[in-house]
Amino acid sequence: VGWGMRNRRYLAPWQRVDLGETEGRGSGDATAGRELSAEDLLALQGKPALYHCISRVVNRDKVLGPEEKERFVRLLRLYEGFCQVRVLAFCVMSNHFHLLLEVPARPEQRMSDEDLLAHLGLLYGTTQVKKIRWELEHYRAQGNDAAAEALRDKFFARMYDLSAFMKVVKQRFTQFFNKKHGRKGTLWEDRFKSVLVEDGHAARVVAAYIDLNPLRAGLVRDPKDYRWCSYGEAVAGRVAARAGLQRVMFEQRSGVTSVERAAREAGNWRKVASAYREVLFRDGRAAQGEMEGGTRQSVVRTFSESEVQEVLRSGGRLSEGEMLGC
Repeated sequence: VGWGMRNRRYLAPWQRVDLGETEGRGSGDATAGRELSAEDLLALQGKPALYHCISRVVNRDKVLGPEEKERFVRLLRLYEGFCQVRVLAFCVMSNHFHLLLEVPARPEQRMSDEDLLAHLGLLYGTTQVKKIRWELEHYRAQGNDAAAEALRDKFFARMYDLSAFMKVVKQRFTQFFNKKHGRKGTLWEDRFKSVLVEDGHAARVVAAYIDLNPLRAGLVRDPKDYRWCSYGEAVAGRVAARAGLQRVMFEQRSGVTSVERAAREAGNWRKVASAYREVLFRDGRAAQGEMEGGTRQSVVRTFSESEVQEVLRSGGRLSEGEMLGC
């Protein structure tokens, strides 16, 4: 695998639009808002569970346009921080979305009252946080620790939980969508579907499958040009997207080499970017499956053999022209 990439980097034009304005703020995760180092990856290895999640719009209507996709990504990043999960890969299409989610085990030691209040600042305004602070301090002053813990439990129940994360993201997006379009009722076809991803190779396969959705649907000729997928965000310079793909490639590499070496390799974004691009083009050459919305078609957009070989010859590195075109 070619692991090099030029130091010079260009940001895609949509970087002027803030897709995740709360990214990295007070999430309780020391790695939030930056790429992952080798030490970060070693600390995560073997602990969290990985899930491939899918949800579709009612009747599979193609109703998610650019504004809706932008809002969905913002909500995804907001609740990723609050719920203490990590989005490793994602793609938002016009009538469905895919996520590769990492859900850590609940820590044995919970946040202190002060840490929890700071964490609540991700979701709530100053007035609401002050109200919660008053309630906690009131219960503590009364010696009513049971009531204080019951209040804390309401918030902790929404953390480190796959179902809680999916529920709140979909509910909040539905509220936005219904208000914008003057409609009522459910937006999503069903609760959501999830499959446990059992090893690093499977995580790599699922991540590439997710990022290749816009290619298979014929929306772009290269997934780097689709702004509502993890690879497009990563190429554009979004650190949360880069950290997710670093985690994916670490899991994949740790299955074929030492954990320490895998961490060193995946701790370097430029190496990961080149390796993951090769993965996408290899997998995209033989990609078959769902078109946008899940309807099987006889014609599915794939990479040509010449496109694949060109990427492999370059070691997965993007040219300056390709970066400028993002």
